[in-house]
Amino acid sequence: MGDTLTQPDYRPRVVDGRLGKLLNAFGAVEIVGPKWCGKTWTALSQARSVDRLDDAATFAAAQTDPALVLMGAEPHLVDEWQDAPQIWDAARRHVDDNANRKGQLILTGSAIPKDVDAIHHSGTGRIARLRMWPMSLAESGDSTGEVSLSALFDGDFAPAVCDTGVEDVARWCCRGGWPANLGLDDEFALEIPGEYIASVLDVSVPRMNKNPGTARALMRALAVNIAQAPKYATLATDMAYGDERREPDVQTVKSYLDMLKDLYLITDLEGWEPPLRAKSRVRTKPKRYFVDPSLPAAALGASPLALLRDTQTLGDLFETLCIRDLNVYLSAMPGSGNRIAYYRDDKGLEVDVIIELADGRWGAIEIKLSDLKATDENADKLKAFRNKICANPLGQVRDPEFMMFLTGRGRKAYRRSDGILVVPIATLGA
Repeated sequence: MGDTLTQPDYRPRVVDGRLGKLLNAFGAVEIVGPKWCGKTWTALSQARSVDRLDDAATFAAAQTDPALVLMGAEPHLVDEWQDAPQIWDAARRHVDDNANRKGQLILTGSAIPKDVDAIHHSGTGRIARLRMWPMSLAESGDSTGEVSLSALFDGDFAPAVCDTGVEDVARWCCRGGWPANLGLDDEFALEIPGEYIASVLDVSVPRMNKNPGTARALMRALAVNIAQAPKYATLATDMAYGDERREPDVQTVKSYLDMLKDLYLITDLEGWEPPLRAKSRVRTKPKRYFVDPSLPAAALGASPLALLRDTQTLGDLFETLCIRDLNVYLSAMPGSGNRIAYYRDDKGLEVDVIIELADGRWGAIEIKLSDLKATDENADKLKAFRNKICANPLGQVRDPEFMMFLTGRGRKAYRRSDGILVVPIATLGA
C-alpha cells in the first residue's frame, strides 16, 4: 500500500484490523462516530492522501464538483464528507468507474448528512460502514486486555490478575475515552467532556437547525435516566424540571433524540429474545446510553469524588462504560450481523447484556460495579435465564458460549465452580 499518513503519536485502535479487511473487500469504507473519537487519525493510518472538508478551499471545490475531492493516492481520505452530501453519490460513481477496485476511498463522518435528499444511492456493495467509538480501556492502556472477548466465543479463557478499585472506575467514567485526554492529569482531562458538550450545543446542534437549550435539557434528562428504557413522556417531564408549562411534546422529544443519534452521541440497546422472529424483539423498549460515560457525568456535573458518594449513579455510568467497551471489542470481530442487546421478560427476569454473533453464537453478561456482587444468588439468576431460553426444544436455541459477571472493582478474572466467569473490566480486551 506504500507510505501512509499515520500521525507520529498515533495509538493503535481496535478497529484498525477491521478497517484493513474492509479496504481489501470494498471499493470504499465510511468510518462513522462522534467527533473527537479518533476517526481521522485512524483513517490517516491507512490513507495515502487526504482532502479535509473543514478547509474552506476544499469545501468550495466539493460544492463545485465533488469529484475534485476524490483524487489522490489510494486509499484517499475525504474527511467529514457529510458537510457536502453530494460526495456520497460521487464516491459511488468513482468506485464504479474504477471497476470497483478495492481500497480506493475512505470517508469519515461525525453526523448523518442534514440534506439526505441529496443522496440518491445507498452505496451497497461499494461502500462499507465501520462504526467507531471513543477509546476503550484496553485502547487507553487502562485494561490489560488479557481476557479476549472474541476468544470467549471460541471457548478460550485463562485467568488474569489486576487490581482495580471503585475509585478507578469513578475516574474512568468522568475522564471518558477521548484520545485528547491521553497522558493528561485528571485536573485537565476532566475538563474535556464538559467542553465537548459545549461544542455540541454551540456548533453541532445549530447546524442541525435545533435549539441548544432544548438539546441541553434532553441530554440532562437522558443522563438522569441513563441505562434505563424511559418513555418519551418521562423524558419530557424531566426536561421540564418540574414545570409542566415547559414540558415539550412527544414529537419534539423524538426529534431531538433522533438528532443525538444522528450525531452518534447516543445508542439504543434493543431487547433480545430468541428465536430470531420473536415479537418481543420489537415490543421491548430500547435502553438508551450515551456513547461514553463522561458525557452523562458532565451533564450531571458529577466528579469522581461525588460519584464515590453516589454508587447508584456510578453503577449506571459504569454500565455505560461497559457498553462502550463491548461495542469497541465487538467492532473488531468479522460479520455485519453481530449485535449487543439486553433481556427482560414479563416475569421480571433481566440480563444486562446479550452479545449475539451473526453465526448464532451468543453470550450473556451481568454488569456489576464490584466483584463482591458476583454472588451465588446473582449467579442463580443467570442460570435461570439460560435454562428458560435453552430448555424449550422447539426454540432450537444453542447454549451460550459463556456467561459472565463483568465487574468494576476486582482483583482477578476467574471461572466460578458453576462455569460462570467473573471478569474485571480492566482485564477485558478485543
